[in-house]
Amino acid sequence: MKTFDFDSPIDRHGSGAMKTDGLSELFGRDDITGMWIADMDFAVDSSIAEALMSRLRHPIYGYTRVPDSYWQSIIGWLDRRHGWAVQREELMFSPGVVKGIGYIINFFTRPGDKIVIQPPVYHPFKILIEGNGRVAVNNPLVETDDRSYRMDTDGLERIFATEHPAMMILCNPHNPAGIQWDEEPLKTVASLARKHGVKVISDEIHGDLVLYGQPHYPFLAVSDDAAEVGIALGAPSKTFNIPGMVSSWVVIKNKKLREPFYHWMEVNEFCEPTFFATIATEAAYNNGEQWLDAATDYIEGNIKAVEEYCAENMPMIRPWRPQASFLTWLDCRELGLPQDELVKLFVEDACLALNSGTMFGAEGEGFMRFNVASPRRCLIEALERVAKAVAHVTVPECC
Repeated sequence: MKTFDFDSPIDRHGSGAMKTDGLSELFGRDDITGMWIADMDFAVDSSIAEALMSRLRHPIYGYTRVPDSYWQSIIGWLDRRHGWAVQREELMFSPGVVKGIGYIINFFTRPGDKIVIQPPVYHPFKILIEGNGRVAVNNPLVETDDRSYRMDTDGLERIFATEHPAMMILCNPHNPAGIQWDEEPLKTVASLARKHGVKVISDEIHGDLVLYGQPHYPFLAVSDDAAEVGIALGAPSKTFNIPGMVSSWVVIKNKKLREPFYHWMEVNEFCEPTFFATIATEAAYNNGEQWLDAATDYIEGNIKAVEEYCAENMPMIRPWRPQASFLTWLDCRELGLPQDELVKLFVEDACLALNSGTMFGAEGEGFMRFNVASPRRCLIEALERVAKAVAHVTVPECC
């Protein structure tokens, strides 16, 4: 049984990491700790590093073919990990999930078309929609009593019936709150979408990072309706901490959707990974399962540490427990601060770079998104700085 070290800090300064070397550009200072962007501060599995180093030792990095073993590693992973049967012809490469969503928007919709999103939600969705001349239509999630959200399927049906959108972007699992949707709401989305002629993009990049024994339900696998209207995207990037390799995949079951889109991807040469991406992807999917299991166990421990620390030292900040991913949604509303002051508290007073909740929509007011995929002692040190900053906040009394 392999063992893995997630406790030892790794200095990422000078590596080009956005989390360290991009701080000044994004936050105006470089003396803070980056805990916002969704990658991990953990060394990748040794099988990935060894596979890359083995190929690097060959001194020519010329044109290469994409081996069938690359595609089979993805197919095998989806079947083994999620019980999802995907055929080779249903699978296509994309140079990143966000780029892939952009390609899909441009191919299947026209300027002025409406596309539904469910805020608070991953902010590039709205950027892609509006930046490409489409119209974002919000169907906000509904907050529940157990520090989570549910989909407003009644609202979604009204929007489909009255706004006539061309497309919906589903985040499954949902970012930023880390919700792994159950089968029933996914089936409802698929049924409504098919009834109203709406295509559904399902961003499943966090799907391998389900926690606490929770299953991931690939959207296209939940029903025939989903397979008819759905386009799924995923990647090994979040799962195995290799976003710099730029390897992601698209699955389309419906032949009438798949064949023209894949042809367009091919003629525009968007559809082939670099040979480093193929090597890293194969190594990850074929050999990285033990590492992933250990990493998710460690992340669960980190989430528990955050929950316990907040409860004991700053109960006015309530972390919502994610069902998937290493991102926690910090509910800071009891502090009573306007969002700009809340951001200032974390960045200037606690010296932490986090995502403002309103980045994900107005529904994120009073929240911050916090990446917990770091060595635990680094996590506790960060929380201690937040607690010191919060100690100077006058919390409004409850009426």
